[in-house]
Amino acid sequence: MTDEQPQPSEEETRERETQAIQGLANAYARMRQEIGKVIIGQQKIVDQLLISLFSRGHCMLVGVPGLAKTLLVSTISRILQLSFRRIQFTPDLMPSDITGTDVLQDDPETGRRSFQFMQGPLFTNILLADEINRTPPKTQAALLEAMQERHVTVGSNTYRLPQPFFVLATQNPIEQEGTYPLPEAQLDRFMFNIVVEYPTAAEELRILKQTTSGHEPELATALTGKQILALQEVVRKVPAAEHVYVYARDLIRATRPADLEAPKFIKEYVTWGAGPRAGQNMILGAKARAILEGRFHVTTDDIKAVAHPVLRHRLVTTFHADSESISTDDIVEMLLEHVPVELHDRAERIVK
Repeated sequence: MTDEQPQPSEEETRERETQAIQGLANAYARMRQEIGKVIIGQQKIVDQLLISLFSRGHCMLVGVPGLAKTLLVSTISRILQLSFRRIQFTPDLMPSDITGTDVLQDDPETGRRSFQFMQGPLFTNILLADEINRTPPKTQAALLEAMQERHVTVGSNTYRLPQPFFVLATQNPIEQEGTYPLPEAQLDRFMFNIVVEYPTAAEELRILKQTTSGHEPELATALTGKQILALQEVVRKVPAAEHVYVYARDLIRATRPADLEAPKFIKEYVTWGAGPRAGQNMILGAKARAILEGRFHVTTDDIKAVAHPVLRHRLVTTFHADSESISTDDIVEMLLEHVPVELHDRAERIVK
């Protein structure tokens, strides 16, 4: 008969969680330092990628070629000791090309033939799906199962993907001929839609000097895959006050033109708004941002900081908005200016 393990007290549990949160903040600082050895500038992009990673989410990167998107992903995989693979999506790519397939093989000892599953490039920790909108919907759907369920189904068998599993897809905003736009259901599976912009003049000068000098920086390992999985659980334990949840809820509900309390510009510029998954991602992203900055609680500023990457790909604009060149980022900015005015009174009533 085994003795029961004593349960930790509430104070001991809180102390462990505090140490775990502090450990994540320290790891984040080390990661930023290591990434900065290779990637010049793009700090906002790096922060959003790491927030998504520690929130167990996937990312969509939108930017023109040559902005170091692939280099950024491979650098993160190196400092995190994670496996990394890149798939160049093309119109002739088939689902089995990314998931793997059953191959008929001979047993050299018995001479018998049997099917064996050969893993595809999906079986990795970090997957770069380059130009994901250039492959047909059938192949996009195979990736959707991996993103949502974190497993692959081939025939009658299901194969679990390695953990952690993180999909980073790219799209070129310029060339749209011969593309297959992602359906809304798949876009909604991406936690963040990150816009990669051109570097500043000073950053571009540093890029030219560093990348043409032959210098190869040495990167130190910051975290292992096992540590990342543990820290992903820590993110979910970060406390958030009631008014933070209310603020996130009101932001999401304000994006729906059918809602009676939706502002006038939403009814005019938006056809479809964001669903509950957007609110979940907003809260998780805010929690991750808080502890990455060394804070043990979430504020409405954290919600505001992740509002753009969470919402910009979840809003469907009207013809009126398109004709006036009003983007989803413009609409999110209007939302951030509109909602806090109503929130202040509500938050006070909750406190009272």
